[in-house]
Amino acid sequence: MIRERLLVVGNGMAGIRAIEEVLARAPGRYDIAVFGAEPHPAYSRIMLSPMLAGEKRFDEIVTHDRAWYEANGIALHTGVRVTAIHRDARIVVTGDGRSFAYDRLILATGSEPAPLPVPGSELPGVMTFRNAGDVEAMLRQTRDGARAVVIGGGLLGLEAAYGLKQRGMGVTVVHLMPHLMERQLDREAASLLQRELEARGIEVVCSARTAGISGTRQVRGVELADGRHLPADLVVVAIGVRPDIALAREAGLVTARGVVVDGAMRTSDPHIFAAGECAEHDGVCHGLIAPLYDMAKILAATLAGETASYAPLPTATRLKVSGIELFSAGDFSHDEGCEDIILRDPRRGAYRRLVLKNGRLIGAVLYGETSDGAFFFDLIQSGADTASMRDVLIFGRALCEAA
Repeated sequence: MIRERLLVVGNGMAGIRAIEEVLARAPGRYDIAVFGAEPHPAYSRIMLSPMLAGEKRFDEIVTHDRAWYEANGIALHTGVRVTAIHRDARIVVTGDGRSFAYDRLILATGSEPAPLPVPGSELPGVMTFRNAGDVEAMLRQTRDGARAVVIGGGLLGLEAAYGLKQRGMGVTVVHLMPHLMERQLDREAASLLQRELEARGIEVVCSARTAGISGTRQVRGVELADGRHLPADLVVVAIGVRPDIALAREAGLVTARGVVVDGAMRTSDPHIFAAGECAEHDGVCHGLIAPLYDMAKILAATLAGETASYAPLPTATRLKVSGIELFSAGDFSHDEGCEDIILRDPRRGAYRRLVLKNGRLIGAVLYGETSDGAFFFDLIQSGADTASMRDVLIFGRALCEAA
């Protein structure tokens, strides 16, 4: 049987999971080639935070070494960027001038850091926290007694701040919003988190807008809109990401915020698919690992000739900072018809908030003790009626099962 040519642009977690699923569902159907702009084989991006903190080495976060590609007959091209797609001829062109033909093409180009539109953002010493190269660049700048400012108090920014603090730097987090991790936490949980970070020596400044970054040949500080100056030898910008859609847009594919796909993960070109952070389904782009893996599974099913359609599920978040237990899932906004169940234990620094609507759990925020996170997450995903356990729900699985 003549194998179809499957090219994958992107050697990240979504692209590799799609390949794994294709190998399982349609073994022998495709000749596969992977193009990764980074010089490494596949690794876990969610483990970059422990790598920055010195808790993991790079070789410990590699998920698929070069031997895996070879064993599965996959041609791996690392340090190679695909620069153009010629859809009529079904050919991709790489930055070194080579051309590769395809029958099916997967775009798994991920996302890129959102830029900080202020003066000085291009100075040496201003960095992002997105890949292994960023971590290596930060580690070259770290030294005891030096100062780092992290702009952005979301998940990635806080993990960067923790890692740099573990490397001996003085760290200040500057956040535009009134409290940390506003997309995942309510104000009370965020307050507990800020208190814990400050106890570890990380300064937190909320409701602060960055007006500029000072320095001439090297960054020297961050200027806030209220006139304050924060000295800095290193500035990490972690204000969010945006889907990397340049390649798709230049190829004439339909794009919005991401590469627009249908439920089968097919783009506007029937021979080209997209998955991961670069893909936009039903007007939404996803950044957490669970929906990315779900996309990869649906994409592989499509490539195997099966009928499948992507349906996003609620997602959960955990902060990868040693000693801080935090869990957030679902929706905890104050929509009409919702009710809150809250448990506070100030002495232990524990906080739980559950959000119910029509007797079903739709959101949960846990801080300080998160062992019941998986139980609550299952209830959110299943949409189960919690009426019979309403009075003990906040106490977790054990009492709910007894009830």
